[in-house]
Amino acid sequence: MPDTTIEDLGIRKIFNSRGEETVEVEVYLTDGYGRAAAPAGASRGSHEVVYFPNNDVDLAISTFEKSVAPDLMGLDASIQGEVDARLEEIDGTENFSRIGGAVAIAMSMATARAAANALEIPLYQHLGGTNIRDLPYPLGNVIGGGKHSRGLGPDIQEFLVLPYGAQDIYSALKANIEVHRTVFRELVKADPSFTGGRNDEGAWSARISTGTALEILSKAVKEVSSKMGFEIGIGVDMAASTLWNGEKYVYTNEGVSRTPKEQLEFVKGLIEKYGLVYVEDPFYEEDFQSFAELTDSVGDRCLIVGDDLFTTNPSRLSRGIKEGAANAIIIKPDQIGTLSRAWEAVRLAVSNGYIPVVSHRSGDTEYETLAHIAVGFGAPIIKSGVLGGERMAKLNELIRIQDYMGKVARMNQSLPQRLRR
Repeated sequence: MPDTTIEDLGIRKIFNSRGEETVEVEVYLTDGYGRAAAPAGASRGSHEVVYFPNNDVDLAISTFEKSVAPDLMGLDASIQGEVDARLEEIDGTENFSRIGGAVAIAMSMATARAAANALEIPLYQHLGGTNIRDLPYPLGNVIGGGKHSRGLGPDIQEFLVLPYGAQDIYSALKANIEVHRTVFRELVKADPSFTGGRNDEGAWSARISTGTALEILSKAVKEVSSKMGFEIGIGVDMAASTLWNGEKYVYTNEGVSRTPKEQLEFVKGLIEKYGLVYVEDPFYEEDFQSFAELTDSVGDRCLIVGDDLFTTNPSRLSRGIKEGAANAIIIKPDQIGTLSRAWEAVRLAVSNGYIPVVSHRSGDTEYETLAHIAVGFGAPIIKSGVLGGERMAKLNELIRIQDYMGKVARMNQSLPQRLRR
C-alpha cells in the first residue's frame, strides 16, 4: 500500500481568471503529490467564509506557513475528514476568518488530489467510491448581465442553458456551445454594433434588456434542440441580493423597482412565459419566505436554486428545508471552506430531495478539480460556463472521465425525470 502521510506543504500566490490574486497549495506525501488553487466569486453571499483574513493574501500565506503547515505534517491525506477537521481546529472560527477560506479550500482540494495520486485512482473515485457511474449535465452561462457585465447589460446576472435531454457528456457540451454560437448571431441582428464582447464567465455581454435576452435565448435553444434531437432547457441566475436595496429590487437598466410581492409575481411570470427549468437566487439572501412561496407555486417543473441563500452551509440549508425554501442548492466548496463541509451539504440536500448543483466561480482557475468534485459528489448538474480556458478545462475533463468510466458511464438519471414531470 502507498504511504499517504503528509511530508511537506507549500503555498504561493497566483492569479485567477480575472487577474486577481489567489493562493495555490502543494501537498507532498511520502508516495504522492497534489496541487490546487482557490477560485473567487464576484458576487459573494454574506454568509460565505472569509476569503483572506483582513483581505490580505500575504497575511494568509504567512499564517499558513507559520501556523497551519506545521500542524498538518504527519496526517494521513487519504482520510480527508481528518485533514479538514484539523484545518477547522487550527482556525478556531466558524468562517475561517483566521487562516482564510481560500487557504482552507486550496489545502483541502490539494490533499484530495495528493491522496488520489498516491492511490493511483481518479480523484472522482477517491471522493465518491468505485461504483460512481453518473455524469452531471452542464449548465452554461450564455448571456451575461448584472455584476458580471459591469451593470451594462440586462439587470439579471446570467441567462443559462441546460441540455437535460442529452445522452452523453460530449453531446451535452456541444449543445451548449451551439446555443452560444447561435445567440451571437441573434445578438448581431438585434444590435449590429455588437462587437462580440464577453464577460468574465465567457457569456455574451450586450446592451440588451432582460426580455430581449430571453427571447433570443429561447429562439436559439429551439433551433439547437431541433438540430441536436434532444431537450434543452433555459434558466436564469437573478443574483437578487445585488438588486435588493433593503426595501425593493431595483432594476436599473429597466428603470423599474419591485417589492418582494411584485418580484415573486415577476419571477413566476418569467417561468410561465419562457418555460424556465432553472431559477437561481430569485430573492435576496434572507428572504426564505419568498423562496418557499415560489417553490410551492412551481413544484418540480422548475428548479428553484439557493446560492447566496444557502452558501453551501448545512445550517442554512437545514433552515431552508424546514421552511420549504427552494428545491435545489448551489455547491461551491470555497463558500464553506473544505470538501468535507461541502460533502455534508450535498448529503443533507439529497436526503431531503434537493438537487445539488456543483458550481464554478466567476474568478476561476485552470484546474479541472471541479469536474471530479461534481462526479464524485453525484451532482446531477455542474455549472461551469460554456467557453473560456478555465471553464473548458473542467468541461473537457468530464469527457475524459466518461472515457475512464467506459460502458458503465451514463448521464445522471434523476434530472430529466424530474424536469419532465
